[in-house]
Amino acid sequence: MKWIRMRYTKWYQTLKNGISTQNPIVISVLGICSALAVTNQVENAIAMGLGVTFVVMASSGTVSLLRNFIPSKIRMVAYMVIISTYVIVVQMFLEGFFPVIAKNLSAYVGLIITNCIVMGRAEAYAIKNPVKYTLIDGFANGMGYSLVLIVVASIREILGFGTFLGMRVMPGSWINWVVFSIAPGGFFVIGLLAWGVRVLTRQYEE
Repeated sequence: MKWIRMRYTKWYQTLKNGISTQNPIVISVLGICSALAVTNQVENAIAMGLGVTFVVMASSGTVSLLRNFIPSKIRMVAYMVIISTYVIVVQMFLEGFFPVIAKNLSAYVGLIITNCIVMGRAEAYAIKNPVKYTLIDGFANGMGYSLVLIVVASIREILGFGTFLGMRVMPGSWINWVVFSIAPGGFFVIGLLAWGVRVLTRQYEE
């Protein structure tokens, strides 16, 4: 029973860290560039969030599986090759099944390769832990990233365009707040969200 309790505790703590107490955007301040670039519309935020979640889970799981075979001197190169492979899969999937979203996200899908969240989880967690915990860590960090993107995109799309997922939700008399459809609006929303979450959770990156 003690072993089961310890195992459950580690799973729960790993999920909690990635989603809230060590959220990659609002606590660790990682992945900000993509968060600003793709959060003007909710559908773009969902696509990017799911893409990053898949890449971080798949790449971290692969790194964990091969951790005893990757020489320490070339581990960064190995990470890049592994991550690049999964990013190409995401890019091809979007272009094949969701061409409009792929066009909207443009180069930012390819830039997942340089996303600090993906590389950071490979180096900080995957290379040191077994696959089962690494997958949970990747999922938690991906979901933490995705949730922030969706919240920010929801605010920006509603205020900036008067729509939600492309559907009109504001009255016809609504005047769009154009600033929320461009990068400065993203800075403003993410800044307020980060401040609010840090105050509520009392979690701060040292």
